[in-house]
Amino acid sequence: MRSILKASLAALVTSSMMTAAAFAADLVINFDDPNPGPKKGFEDAVAKFKEANPDINVIVNINDREAHKTAIRNFLSADAPDVTTWYPGNRMAPFVDAGLFEPVTDLWEQEGFNETLAAIKPTMSRNGEIWGVPYSYYQWGIYYRKDIFDEMGISEPQTWDELLAASAKLKENGVTPFTIGTKFLWTAAGVFDYLNLRTNGYDVHNDLTAGKIKYTDPRIVDVFEKWKQLIEPGYFIENHATMSWQDAVAPFANGEAAMYVMGNFSVDAYLNAGLTMDQIDYFQFPEITPGLPRAEEAPADAFFIPSGAKNKEDARKFLAFVAQPDVQTEWNKTIGQLPVNSESEIGDNKFLREGFETVSTAAGLAQFYDRDAPAEMAKAGMEGFQEFMIKPERMDAILQRLDKIQERVYK
Repeated sequence: MRSILKASLAALVTSSMMTAAAFAADLVINFDDPNPGPKKGFEDAVAKFKEANPDINVIVNINDREAHKTAIRNFLSADAPDVTTWYPGNRMAPFVDAGLFEPVTDLWEQEGFNETLAAIKPTMSRNGEIWGVPYSYYQWGIYYRKDIFDEMGISEPQTWDELLAASAKLKENGVTPFTIGTKFLWTAAGVFDYLNLRTNGYDVHNDLTAGKIKYTDPRIVDVFEKWKQLIEPGYFIENHATMSWQDAVAPFANGEAAMYVMGNFSVDAYLNAGLTMDQIDYFQFPEITPGLPRAEEAPADAFFIPSGAKNKEDARKFLAFVAQPDVQTEWNKTIGQLPVNSESEIGDNKFLREGFETVSTAAGLAQFYDRDAPAEMAKAGMEGFQEFMIKPERMDAILQRLDKIQERVYK
Protein backbone atom coordinates (compact mmCIF):
# COMPACT_ATOMS: atom_id res chain seq x y z
CA MET A 1 0.00 0.00 0.00
CA ARG A 2 2.88 2.34 0.89
CA SER A 3 4.50 1.59 -2.45
CA ILE A 4 1.31 2.43 -4.30
CA LEU A 5 0.92 5.64 -2.29
CA LYS A 6 4.52 6.64 -2.95
CA ALA A 7 4.08 5.93 -6.64
CA SER A 8 0.88 7.95 -6.74
CA LEU A 9 2.49 10.88 -4.96
CA ALA A 10 5.50 10.72 -7.25
CA ALA A 11 3.24 10.71 -10.30
CA LEU A 12 1.27 13.66 -8.92
CA VAL A 13 4.44 15.62 -8.22
CA THR A 14 5.81 14.79 -11.66
CA SER A 15 2.53 15.84 -13.30
CA SER A 16 2.50 19.11 -11.37
CA MET A 17 6.09 19.81 -12.32
CA MET A 18 5.32 19.10 -15.97
CA THR A 19 2.33 21.44 -15.84
CA ALA A 20 4.40 24.13 -14.16
CA ALA A 21 7.11 23.66 -16.77
CA ALA A 22 4.58 23.80 -19.58
CA PHE A 23 3.23 27.13 -18.31
CA ALA A 24 6.24 28.49 -16.42
CA ALA A 25 5.01 32.04 -16.89
CA ASP A 26 2.29 33.88 -18.74
CA LEU A 27 3.17 36.08 -21.71
CA VAL A 28 1.20 39.31 -21.25
CA ILE A 29 0.77 41.52 -24.32
CA ASN A 30 -0.78 45.00 -24.36
CA PHE A 31 -2.20 45.99 -27.76
CA ASP A 32 -3.59 49.42 -28.59
CA ASP A 33 -6.23 49.16 -31.32
CA PRO A 34 -9.71 47.68 -30.76
CA ASN A 35 -10.97 48.63 -34.23
CA PRO A 36 -12.22 45.54 -36.11
CA GLY A 37 -9.45 45.17 -38.70
CA PRO A 38 -6.44 45.79 -36.44
CA LYS A 39 -7.97 43.70 -33.66
CA LYS A 40 -8.48 40.75 -36.02
CA GLY A 41 -4.98 41.06 -37.47
CA PHE A 42 -3.46 41.01 -33.99
CA GLU A 43 -5.64 38.17 -32.71
CA ASP A 44 -4.92 36.05 -35.79
CA ALA A 45 -1.18 36.56 -35.28
CA VAL A 46 -1.46 35.64 -31.60
CA ALA A 47 -3.38 32.48 -32.52
CA LYS A 48 -0.61 31.46 -34.93
CA PHE A 49 2.02 32.21 -32.30
CA LYS A 50 0.20 30.03 -29.76
CA GLU A 51 -0.10 27.25 -32.33
CA ALA A 52 3.65 27.40 -32.91
CA ASN A 53 4.37 27.71 -29.18
CA PRO A 54 1.76 25.60 -27.33
CA ASP A 55 3.80 25.75 -24.11
CA ILE A 56 3.34 29.53 -23.82
CA ASN A 57 0.18 30.84 -22.16
CA VAL A 58 -0.60 34.16 -23.85
CA ILE A 59 -2.76 36.80 -22.16
CA VAL A 60 -3.76 39.82 -24.25
CA ASN A 61 -5.09 43.21 -23.20
CA ILE A 62 -6.62 45.22 -26.06
CA ASN A 63 -7.06 48.87 -25.14
CA ASP A 64 -8.31 51.99 -26.85
CA ARG A 65 -5.40 53.79 -28.52
CA GLU A 66 -5.89 57.09 -26.72
CA ALA A 67 -6.26 55.31 -23.36
CA HIS A 68 -3.11 53.35 -24.14
CA LYS A 69 -1.19 56.58 -24.77
CA THR A 70 -2.36 57.95 -21.44
CA ALA A 71 -1.65 54.81 -19.43
CA ILE A 72 1.64 53.56 -20.85
CA ARG A 73 4.03 55.39 -18.55
CA ASN A 74 2.13 54.18 -15.50
CA PHE A 75 1.98 50.53 -16.52
CA LEU A 76 5.61 50.50 -17.66
CA SER A 77 6.64 51.77 -14.24
CA ALA A 78 4.18 49.91 -12.02
CA ASP A 79 3.06 46.60 -13.53
CA ALA A 80 4.70 46.12 -16.89
CA PRO A 81 3.37 43.64 -19.45
CA ASP A 82 5.89 41.47 -21.27
CA VAL A 83 5.20 43.10 -24.64
CA THR A 84 3.51 46.36 -25.54
CA THR A 85 2.74 48.28 -28.69
CA TRP A 86 4.25 51.75 -29.06
CA TYR A 87 5.79 54.00 -31.67
CA PRO A 88 9.32 54.34 -33.05
CA GLY A 89 11.21 57.61 -33.36
CA ASN A 90 11.05 60.32 -30.73
CA ARG A 91 7.87 58.86 -29.23
CA MET A 92 9.90 55.94 -27.89
CA ALA A 93 12.75 58.20 -26.74
CA PRO A 94 11.41 59.13 -23.27
CA PHE A 95 10.88 55.46 -22.38
CA VAL A 96 14.25 54.46 -23.80
CA ASP A 97 16.02 57.25 -21.93
CA ALA A 98 14.18 56.42 -18.71
CA GLY A 99 15.27 52.77 -18.96
CA LEU A 100 11.69 51.51 -19.37
CA PHE A 101 12.29 49.61 -22.65
CA GLU A 102 14.59 46.64 -23.22
CA PRO A 103 17.12 46.82 -26.10
CA VAL A 104 16.77 44.07 -28.71
CA THR A 105 19.84 44.78 -30.84
CA ASP A 106 21.06 41.19 -30.51
CA LEU A 107 17.64 39.88 -31.60
CA TRP A 108 17.88 41.93 -34.82
CA GLU A 109 21.30 40.45 -35.49
CA GLN A 110 20.20 36.91 -34.63
CA GLU A 111 17.07 37.03 -36.83
CA GLY A 112 18.60 38.88 -39.79
CA PHE A 113 16.38 41.92 -39.24
CA ASN A 114 19.21 44.32 -40.08
CA GLU A 115 18.60 43.27 -43.68
CA THR A 116 14.89 42.39 -43.83
CA LEU A 117 13.73 45.37 -41.73
CA ALA A 118 16.38 47.80 -42.97
CA ALA A 119 13.89 50.45 -44.15
CA ILE A 120 12.71 51.11 -40.62
CA LYS A 121 15.93 50.44 -38.68
CA PRO A 122 16.97 54.11 -38.26
CA THR A 123 13.73 55.06 -36.52
CA MET A 124 13.90 51.99 -34.24
CA SER A 125 17.44 52.96 -33.12
CA ARG A 126 18.64 55.20 -30.31
CA ASN A 127 21.86 55.47 -28.31
CA GLY A 128 23.52 52.80 -30.40
CA GLU A 129 20.83 50.17 -29.68
CA ILE A 130 17.65 48.93 -31.36
CA TRP A 131 14.54 49.05 -29.20
CA GLY A 132 11.68 47.12 -30.76
CA VAL A 133 10.33 45.26 -33.76
CA PRO A 134 7.88 46.85 -36.25
CA TYR A 135 5.00 44.84 -37.65
CA SER A 136 3.44 47.36 -40.04
CA TYR A 137 3.73 50.77 -41.60
CA TYR A 138 1.50 52.77 -43.85
CA GLN A 139 1.38 55.74 -46.13
CA TRP A 140 -0.61 58.89 -45.55
CA GLY A 141 -2.20 60.94 -48.28
CA ILE A 142 -5.65 62.04 -49.40
CA TYR A 143 -8.46 59.49 -49.54
CA TYR A 144 -11.41 60.69 -51.55
CA ARG A 145 -14.89 59.81 -52.74
CA LYS A 146 -14.19 58.80 -56.32
CA ASP A 147 -17.90 58.61 -57.11
CA ILE A 148 -18.37 62.25 -56.04
CA PHE A 149 -15.31 63.38 -57.97
CA ASP A 150 -16.54 61.54 -61.07
CA GLU A 151 -20.03 63.02 -60.76
CA MET A 152 -18.60 66.56 -60.62
CA GLY A 153 -15.94 65.94 -63.26
CA ILE A 154 -13.04 66.49 -60.86
CA SER A 155 -9.68 64.81 -61.55
CA GLU A 156 -7.12 63.89 -58.87
CA PRO A 157 -5.30 67.16 -58.07
CA GLN A 158 -1.58 67.11 -58.82
CA THR A 159 -0.74 70.64 -57.66
CA TRP A 160 -1.81 73.03 -54.91
CA ASP A 161 -3.77 75.19 -57.33
CA GLU A 162 -5.61 72.13 -58.62
CA LEU A 163 -6.45 71.10 -55.04
CA LEU A 164 -7.85 74.56 -54.30
CA ALA A 165 -9.87 74.50 -57.52
CA ALA A 166 -11.29 71.05 -56.70
CA SER A 167 -12.17 72.24 -53.19
CA ALA A 168 -13.94 75.31 -54.54
CA LYS A 169 -16.00 73.22 -56.95
CA LEU A 170 -17.02 70.77 -54.23
CA LYS A 171 -18.01 73.63 -51.90
CA GLU A 172 -20.07 75.29 -54.65
CA ASN A 173 -21.97 72.02 -55.10
CA GLY A 174 -22.82 71.62 -51.42
CA VAL A 175 -20.05 69.16 -50.46
CA THR A 176 -17.46 70.09 -47.82
CA PRO A 177 -14.05 69.35 -49.36
CA PHE A 178 -12.38 67.83 -46.26
CA THR A 179 -13.57 65.86 -43.28
CA ILE A 180 -11.37 65.73 -40.18
CA GLY A 181 -11.75 65.06 -36.48
CA THR A 182 -9.30 67.00 -34.31
CA LYS A 183 -10.60 66.03 -30.87
CA PHE A 184 -7.43 64.02 -30.25
CA LEU A 185 -5.25 66.60 -32.06
CA TRP A 186 -2.94 64.35 -34.13
CA THR A 187 -5.11 64.48 -37.24
CA ALA A 188 -4.42 68.20 -37.57
CA ALA A 189 -0.72 67.39 -37.34
CA GLY A 190 -1.09 65.21 -40.44
CA VAL A 191 -2.37 68.18 -42.42
CA PHE A 192 0.37 70.44 -41.04
CA ASP A 193 3.09 67.90 -41.86
CA TYR A 194 2.02 67.55 -45.46
CA LEU A 195 1.74 71.29 -45.98
CA ASN A 196 5.25 71.65 -44.52
CA LEU A 197 6.73 68.71 -46.44
CA ARG A 198 5.30 70.01 -49.72
CA THR A 199 6.14 73.67 -49.06
CA ASN A 200 9.58 73.33 -47.48
CA GLY A 201 10.68 69.69 -47.73
CA TYR A 202 11.90 66.85 -45.55
CA ASP A 203 14.90 68.65 -44.00
CA VAL A 204 12.77 71.53 -42.73
CA HIS A 205 10.30 69.04 -41.21
CA ASN A 206 13.17 67.39 -39.35
CA ASP A 207 14.78 70.69 -38.34
CA LEU A 208 11.49 71.96 -36.91
CA THR A 209 10.77 68.81 -34.92
CA ALA A 210 14.40 68.80 -33.72
CA GLY A 211 14.04 72.36 -32.45
CA LYS A 212 16.56 73.82 -34.92
CA ILE A 213 14.21 76.38 -36.47
CA LYS A 214 11.45 78.44 -34.90
CA TYR A 215 7.72 78.35 -35.54
CA THR A 216 7.91 82.04 -36.45
CA ASP A 217 10.49 81.22 -39.13
CA PRO A 218 9.17 82.63 -42.45
CA ARG A 219 9.14 79.13 -43.94
CA ILE A 220 6.77 77.87 -41.22
CA VAL A 221 4.67 81.04 -41.41
CA ASP A 222 4.28 80.28 -45.12
CA VAL A 223 2.91 76.82 -44.21
CA PHE A 224 0.24 78.40 -42.02
CA GLU A 225 -0.64 80.90 -44.74
CA LYS A 226 -1.20 77.98 -47.11
CA TRP A 227 -3.33 76.30 -44.46
CA LYS A 228 -5.49 79.43 -44.24
CA GLN A 229 -6.41 78.94 -47.89
CA LEU A 230 -8.22 75.76 -46.82
CA ILE A 231 -9.60 77.02 -43.51
CA GLU A 232 -11.00 80.45 -44.31
CA PRO A 233 -13.24 79.36 -47.23
CA GLY A 234 -14.74 76.63 -45.00
CA TYR A 235 -13.09 73.68 -46.71
CA PHE A 236 -12.96 71.62 -43.48
CA ILE A 237 -16.03 70.05 -41.86
CA GLU A 238 -17.58 72.08 -39.05
CA ASN A 239 -17.30 71.04 -35.38
CA HIS A 240 -14.20 68.93 -36.09
CA ALA A 241 -12.83 69.68 -32.61
CA THR A 242 -15.65 67.59 -31.10
CA MET A 243 -14.94 64.54 -33.29
CA SER A 244 -12.40 61.73 -33.21
CA TRP A 245 -10.97 60.52 -36.50
CA GLN A 246 -13.51 57.68 -36.46
CA ASP A 247 -16.38 60.15 -35.95
CA ALA A 248 -15.13 62.06 -38.99
CA VAL A 249 -15.61 58.98 -41.18
CA ALA A 250 -19.39 59.48 -41.06
CA PRO A 251 -19.46 62.72 -43.14
CA PHE A 252 -17.12 61.04 -45.62
CA ALA A 253 -19.32 57.94 -45.84
CA ASN A 254 -22.61 59.82 -46.22
CA GLY A 255 -21.26 62.20 -48.87
CA GLU A 256 -21.18 65.39 -46.80
CA ALA A 257 -17.41 65.56 -47.32
CA ALA A 258 -15.30 64.29 -50.19
CA MET A 259 -11.67 64.09 -48.98
CA TYR A 260 -9.78 62.95 -45.88
CA VAL A 261 -6.07 63.57 -45.17
CA MET A 262 -5.42 60.34 -43.34
CA GLY A 263 -3.31 57.19 -43.03
CA ASN A 264 -4.05 53.96 -44.82
CA PHE A 265 -5.25 52.29 -41.60
CA SER A 266 -8.49 54.25 -42.14
CA VAL A 267 -9.57 52.23 -45.19
CA ASP A 268 -11.04 49.55 -42.97
CA ALA A 269 -13.21 52.19 -41.26
CA TYR A 270 -14.52 53.44 -44.62
CA LEU A 271 -15.53 49.94 -45.63
CA ASN A 272 -17.13 49.29 -42.23
CA ALA A 273 -19.13 52.51 -42.70
CA GLY A 274 -20.73 51.05 -45.83
CA LEU A 275 -18.55 52.39 -48.64
CA THR A 276 -17.22 50.09 -51.34
CA MET A 277 -13.75 49.90 -52.84
CA ASP A 278 -15.16 51.43 -56.03
CA GLN A 279 -16.38 54.53 -54.16
CA ILE A 280 -13.06 55.45 -52.57
CA ASP A 281 -9.62 56.13 -53.97
CA TYR A 282 -6.31 57.70 -52.97
CA PHE A 283 -3.86 60.29 -54.27
CA GLN A 284 -0.58 61.64 -52.95
CA PHE A 285 -0.78 65.05 -51.30
CA PRO A 286 -0.28 67.47 -54.22
CA GLU A 287 2.88 69.38 -55.01
CA ILE A 288 3.11 72.90 -53.57
CA THR A 289 6.69 74.03 -54.27
CA PRO A 290 7.52 72.95 -57.83
CA GLY A 291 10.42 70.52 -58.08
CA LEU A 292 10.73 69.92 -54.33
CA PRO A 293 11.69 66.26 -53.64
CA ARG A 294 8.58 64.42 -52.47
CA ALA A 295 8.69 63.20 -48.87
CA GLU A 296 5.89 61.20 -47.29
CA GLU A 297 4.38 60.43 -43.92
CA ALA A 298 4.89 56.71 -43.29
CA PRO A 299 4.57 55.97 -39.56
CA ALA A 300 5.39 52.50 -38.26
CA ASP A 301 3.71 50.48 -35.51
CA ALA A 302 5.93 48.30 -33.37
CA PHE A 303 6.20 46.02 -30.36
CA PHE A 304 8.54 46.69 -27.45
CA ILE A 305 9.67 44.70 -24.42
CA PRO A 306 9.38 46.70 -21.18
CA SER A 307 12.46 46.50 -18.98
CA GLY A 308 10.15 45.47 -16.14
CA ALA A 309 8.72 42.50 -18.07
CA LYS A 310 8.54 39.24 -16.13
CA ASN A 311 8.84 36.91 -19.13
CA LYS A 312 11.45 38.41 -21.43
CA GLU A 313 12.42 35.08 -22.97
CA ASP A 314 8.98 34.47 -24.45
CA ALA A 315 8.60 38.18 -25.23
CA ARG A 316 11.64 37.91 -27.49
CA LYS A 317 10.12 34.87 -29.17
CA PHE A 318 6.98 36.89 -29.88
CA LEU A 319 8.92 39.82 -31.36
CA ALA A 320 10.88 37.44 -33.58
CA PHE A 321 7.62 35.80 -34.66
CA VAL A 322 5.73 38.98 -35.64
CA ALA A 323 8.54 40.06 -37.95
CA GLN A 324 8.51 36.86 -39.99
CA PRO A 325 7.63 37.57 -43.65
CA ASP A 326 4.62 35.24 -43.81
CA VAL A 327 3.20 36.59 -40.55
CA GLN A 328 3.60 40.19 -41.74
CA THR A 329 2.08 39.33 -45.11
CA GLU A 330 -1.12 37.96 -43.56
CA TRP A 331 -1.33 40.54 -40.79
CA ASN A 332 -1.01 43.51 -43.14
CA LYS A 333 -3.39 41.94 -45.64
CA THR A 334 -6.00 41.89 -42.87
CA ILE A 335 -5.43 45.48 -41.76
CA GLY A 336 -4.80 46.89 -45.23
CA GLN A 337 -1.32 48.21 -44.48
CA LEU A 338 2.23 47.59 -45.64
CA PRO A 339 4.50 44.89 -44.18
CA VAL A 340 7.93 46.13 -43.11
CA ASN A 341 9.76 42.86 -43.82
CA SER A 342 11.21 43.16 -47.32
CA GLU A 343 10.55 39.46 -47.96
CA SER A 344 6.80 39.79 -47.33
CA GLU A 345 4.23 39.97 -50.10
CA ILE A 346 2.29 43.18 -50.75
CA GLY A 347 -0.94 41.65 -52.02
CA ASP A 348 -3.34 42.91 -54.67
CA ASN A 349 -5.26 45.51 -52.63
CA LYS A 350 -5.22 48.72 -54.68
CA PHE A 351 -4.41 50.88 -51.66
CA LEU A 352 -1.48 48.66 -50.74
CA ARG A 353 -0.14 48.87 -54.27
CA GLU A 354 -0.52 52.65 -54.29
CA GLY A 355 0.97 52.84 -50.81
CA PHE A 356 3.99 50.76 -51.77
CA GLU A 357 4.54 52.97 -54.82
CA THR A 358 4.19 56.07 -52.64
CA VAL A 359 6.68 55.10 -49.92
CA SER A 360 9.16 53.27 -52.15
CA THR A 361 9.64 56.29 -54.43
CA ALA A 362 9.70 58.96 -51.69
CA ALA A 363 12.77 61.11 -51.07
CA GLY A 364 12.24 60.73 -47.32
CA LEU A 365 9.85 59.13 -44.83
CA ALA A 366 8.63 61.19 -41.89
CA GLN A 367 7.33 59.36 -38.85
CA PHE A 368 4.65 62.02 -38.12
CA TYR A 369 4.84 65.28 -36.18
CA ASP A 370 3.98 63.82 -32.78
CA ARG A 371 6.46 60.99 -33.24
CA ASP A 372 9.30 63.12 -34.58
CA ALA A 373 8.93 65.92 -32.02
CA PRO A 374 9.44 65.42 -28.25
CA ALA A 375 6.19 64.66 -26.46
CA GLU A 376 5.83 68.03 -24.68
CA MET A 377 6.48 69.99 -27.88
CA ALA A 378 4.21 67.71 -29.88
CA LYS A 379 1.34 68.22 -27.45
CA ALA A 380 1.70 72.00 -27.48
CA GLY A 381 2.17 72.09 -31.24
CA MET A 382 -0.94 70.02 -31.93
CA GLU A 383 -3.00 72.11 -29.53
CA GLY A 384 -1.84 75.12 -31.53
CA PHE A 385 -2.78 73.44 -34.82
CA GLN A 386 -6.29 72.69 -33.59
CA GLU A 387 -6.70 76.24 -32.26
CA PHE A 388 -5.51 77.65 -35.57
CA MET A 389 -8.05 75.56 -37.50
CA ILE A 390 -10.82 77.10 -35.36
CA LYS A 391 -9.42 80.62 -35.06
CA PRO A 392 -6.94 81.25 -37.91
CA GLU A 393 -6.79 84.94 -36.98
CA ARG A 394 -4.76 83.89 -33.90
CA MET A 395 -1.90 82.64 -36.07
CA ASP A 396 0.76 85.10 -34.89
CA ALA A 397 -0.02 84.58 -31.22
CA ILE A 398 -0.03 80.80 -31.64
CA LEU A 399 3.35 80.75 -33.40
CA GLN A 400 4.92 83.06 -30.82
CA ARG A 401 3.61 80.84 -28.02
CA LEU A 402 5.07 77.77 -29.70
CA ASP A 403 8.44 79.51 -29.97
CA LYS A 404 8.47 80.05 -26.21
CA ILE A 405 7.53 76.44 -25.52
CA GLN A 406 10.19 75.28 -27.99
CA GLU A 407 12.86 77.29 -26.15
CA ARG A 408 11.97 75.54 -22.90
CA VAL A 409 11.61 72.03 -24.32
CA TYR A 410 14.86 72.01 -26.29
CA LYS A 411 16.95 73.98 -23.77
